[in-house]
This record gives sequence, structure tokens and C-alpha cells, in this order.
Amino acid sequence: MIAETVCSAVSAAGLGIAAVTAYRRRFLTAARIAAYALVPLGLVLAGVVDWLAGTAFSPTAWAGFGLLGASWLLFATTRAVERRRGGTRGERRAARAAARGDAAASAPSLGSGSRPAAGSAGASRAAEDDFSDIEAILKKHGI
Repeated sequence: MIAETVCSAVSAAGLGIAAVTAYRRRFLTAARIAAYALVPLGLVLAGVVDWLAGTAFSPTAWAGFGLLGASWLLFATTRAVERRRGGTRGERRAARAAARGDAAASAPSLGSGSRPAAGSAGASRAAEDDFSDIEAILKKHGI
């Protein structure tokens, strides 16, 4: 009962402030103040205030909130540890297999073939193509 009265008074005061703000020709600000002022009244009419009052004094509800907090803390901790270790278990396993040189788990590298010079020549040609594209763009803009 007291919570509903306080929410109604807060809404009335907020609407009064919105009216004064609108009188000063600040209509956008007045509309925002009116929107904020109507929230407590809407919560009372929707029954949220009664639910919150019943929940605030219920030990079972507080135990539930405690369990939700513990669950969130476990999720956050495991996520932080996962980031620190470098990904999920499958990603770490693939990285270890690639570091060992396991051919089944990793893709063959460019330099592992019988023609290492051809691979480096192809890489330098690709770099020249990249630079020629950049040069063409710079010439187009007059730089």
C-alpha cells in the first residue's frame, strides 16, 4: 500500500516537472521527463510493485537470486579461464596437433613441397600484384 502511494506521488511530481518544462518550450525534454514519470505508475498498475514487495521479504526468493548469482559467477569464471587458455578444448587440441606437425590435423604449409623456390616466387609475385593495385589507386587520385 505504501509503495503504491509513493510510486503515484513520484509519477505526479514527474508529470508536474514535465508540465513546467513544456511551459518553458522544451518539449523534447518534457516528453522524456513525462515518459520517466509514467514508469512507476505503470509498474504499480501492472502489479510489478506487489510482486517485488512479496519477493523482497521472501527467503526462498533470496536463495533463488543467490543461486542465479552463483551460476552467473561460474559462467563468467569459466569464460575468463577459457579466454586466458586460448579458446575451447577443440581449438587447443587443433593447435597442439598443428604444432606437432600432425598432417591429418593441419593443412600442409606452402613451403613443405618439393619446390620451395617456386613458393617464394609465387609469394613475391602476389606482393608485386598487391603493390601494383595500390600504385594504380594512388595514380588515380593523383598522388
